[in-house]
Amino acid sequence: MRFPIFEDFLSLVFPKTCCLCKRSLYDFEIQLCKWCIASLPITHYHLQPHQNDLQVKLMGLTQTGRVMAFLRFTKKGDSQKLLHQLKYKNKPEIGVELGRIYGYLLKEHGFQPFWDQITPVPLHPLKQKRRGYNQSEQFALGLSEALEIPVSMDLERIQFTETQTKKSRLQRLANVADVFQIKNGKQVLGKKILLVDDVMTTGATLATCANVLWSAHASSIDLAVLAAGRN
Repeated sequence: MRFPIFEDFLSLVFPKTCCLCKRSLYDFEIQLCKWCIASLPITHYHLQPHQNDLQVKLMGLTQTGRVMAFLRFTKKGDSQKLLHQLKYKNKPEIGVELGRIYGYLLKEHGFQPFWDQITPVPLHPLKQKRRGYNQSEQFALGLSEALEIPVSMDLERIQFTETQTKKSRLQRLANVADVFQIKNGKQVLGKKILLVDDVMTTGATLATCANVLWSAHASSIDLAVLAAGRN
C-alpha cells in the first residue's frame, strides 16, 4: 500500500538526486537524469558484436559469439563513477537502471531472439553477504526487464579469490581457475545464453565462466558487460 503524502514528505526531506550530476530527479527519472543518460559514454559494440577488440581479448581463452560492452570505461570518467557507486556505495539500483537502458537499446536493434536466458557472473557467498548483492546480477535484472528474457543463476563461485584489480592477465587466469561450477546442468543444456558481468579487463573471469557453461553443453554463449576499457 502506498502513502502518497508520506512519500511526498520524504521527497522533500530526502530528495532523489542524479547519481552523476546530483540534480534533483523528476518522478519519471530513476537514478540518472535525462541529461546524464544522454551523455553516457555508450559504446557501439552492438553494431559490431563480432570481431571487435573485446573478442580479441578472449582469443585462445574460450569460444565466443557476440561480445559487447555498454559503456566505455575511463578512469575518473562517468562510467567509473557509476561503477564505484554500484560496487561500493550500496546502490544496486544503478546496476538495474543501466541494465534496463542497455536492454532497451539491444531490443531496439533486434537482439531479443538471440537468447533464452541471462546468466550473471556470480560472487562468492561471503563477498555477496558483505556487499548485500551481486552487482552483475543487478545489471542482469535490468537487462531481463527490458528484453523480457529470464535471469538464470546457473553458475556458482565455489572458491573465494583475491581481488583481480592489480593482477596481470596470467595472474588473473590463475586466480579464477577452478573457481566456478554449474548448479544445474539441465538448466544450461541446449540454451542460448547471454553471460554478463560488470567490467571486462583481461576477460579472464568471463572466459572461465563461459568454459564452464560450454562444458554443460550450452547451445551458444554471448557476452555483455556494463563497462570495458580500450586495449
